Amino acid sequence: MKNGFFQLICSPSGTALKLVAPRDGGAQVTIKEVMEYLNSCGIMFDTAALNKGMIEAVSSGKDEYVVPLNRDAAPEVRETYKLLIAQDRMLVAARFYPSSLNGEKMSAQEFFNDLAFRKIVYGIQTERIQKFFENPQYCTDFVVAKGQPPRQGTDARIEYYFQTDLKTRPTLNEDGSVDFFHLNTICHCSKGDVLARLFPEDPGEMGVSVYGEKIRPRDVKRSTLRFGHNITLSEDRKTLTADVDGHVMLVEGKVFVSNVLEVENVDISTGNIEYEGSVKVNGNVCTNFSIKAKGNIEVKGVVEGANLEADGNIIIARGMNGMARGVLKAGGNVISKFIENAKVTAGGYVSSEAILHSDVAAGTSISVTGKKGFITGGKVSAANLIEVKTLGSSMGADTIVEVGIDPGLKARVTQLQKQIADNSKMVAQIHPVLSALTQKLAQGVKLKPEQIKNLQEMLQKENQLKEAIEKDTEEYNSLQQMMAESNTARVEVTGEVYAGTKICISDVSMVVKTSMNYCKFTKERGDVRMTAL
Repeated sequence: MKNGFFQLICSPSGTALKLVAPRDGGAQVTIKEVMEYLNSCGIMFDTAALNKGMIEAVSSGKDEYVVPLNRDAAPEVRETYKLLIAQDRMLVAARFYPSSLNGEKMSAQEFFNDLAFRKIVYGIQTERIQKFFENPQYCTDFVVAKGQPPRQGTDARIEYYFQTDLKTRPTLNEDGSVDFFHLNTICHCSKGDVLARLFPEDPGEMGVSVYGEKIRPRDVKRSTLRFGHNITLSEDRKTLTADVDGHVMLVEGKVFVSNVLEVENVDISTGNIEYEGSVKVNGNVCTNFSIKAKGNIEVKGVVEGANLEADGNIIIARGMNGMARGVLKAGGNVISKFIENAKVTAGGYVSSEAILHSDVAAGTSISVTGKKGFITGGKVSAANLIEVKTLGSSMGADTIVEVGIDPGLKARVTQLQKQIADNSKMVAQIHPVLSALTQKLAQGVKLKPEQIKNLQEMLQKENQLKEAIEKDTEEYNSLQQMMAESNTARVEVTGEVYAGTKICISDVSMVVKTSMNYCKFTKERGDVRMTAL
């Protein structure tokens, strides 16, 4: 394939243009390109006549066709070219135009000198250029220099070899009851198990533009393995291994392994329990006793007027009668067959078959949809959703349900935005100073002791600020997601809601006037609206 091209014919009696037809599917010469060339050479021509002549040349089917331009004598024109430089400075192409019929040719060395004059010094296609001058192809773009793009690196990543997203919910049996016994919410591990592996960051490689400029790859994120007791970090600091049999969990990016404390009952035989891991009670927890655990609390029997606090989940297979003094407080989820006369707080969801005369608050949702599935008396609140079969009481017991975002979370989001902005500003102020000092070290400049000390302090400060920004950003994104979800906050009743029940959604509320079935309550246009499910 060979593009068509044109050539000036200069003589004392006038100037003409020879048009050479393309071969093997090459491109035709365009009138725009011809006009630009003639104007750059100062050759006079009539646009209409030129256009007509080029059309005749194509329609004639001849390999060569001459189009008169003017009757003025014109000097011979040297071989020339135009250079096309990519915006990213990574590619240079040349498009050559022949000399007039008796004009002077350009040499390869002259072209190389031109590139050097233009400061194009990297990736020059020397062999290709030399071959071009041996057998030129005009009116054709060909690459004369290529830059080396940077090889982009990859962020560090950590693979965890256990379940990190414990959102298991109890299974609803065929008879409508809820299975509280087979939840699999604890990730068990054995001594020697590999828990996590770090795949370090790849910084990538520098690129070079055709001007010889260094081009940095994008910055990559570093990471380290964070862990607690009962875990061994390998010598290369890339692998975490369990030291004991127990259970493993991920809390705020940190891996924990704990032994599980197992007892029959929590009563006078054990006293109050405070444990760094998880606690499993095969029987009951008696009135006035307490359990505090860094992991999960699982009770196979009944909890009476006791105090249970867990950083993880609380699971009570046969339910809780708090006797107006019982308290459940979980950083994760609370799952209990029933909850009566108790105060319950969960960072995640609450799931039960019945809630009676209790104060229950959940960070995400409350689900009371078992065989009985009723909420009667007291107050229940959740950020996103409350789903229940029967809500309120025919006996008129005061029942309040609330959904929507906590105003305190909005204030926290604003606070985090300010902290991230302030710390980012400080990093931006420190970075130029660090770069200057690091460059001096790289150049072999000997720094004074106070300069070295200052450099070390600034490096430590920068790392601290970056860690704070990363931590705050993670919390900010999590809160933003919660706030986004709260925009669809709702109360769903799959059975009956009784008159007198108070429904609160964010900052608006309503009292149900008449009993209704199969309905949903949402916030619309500043009011609580009831619609059919």
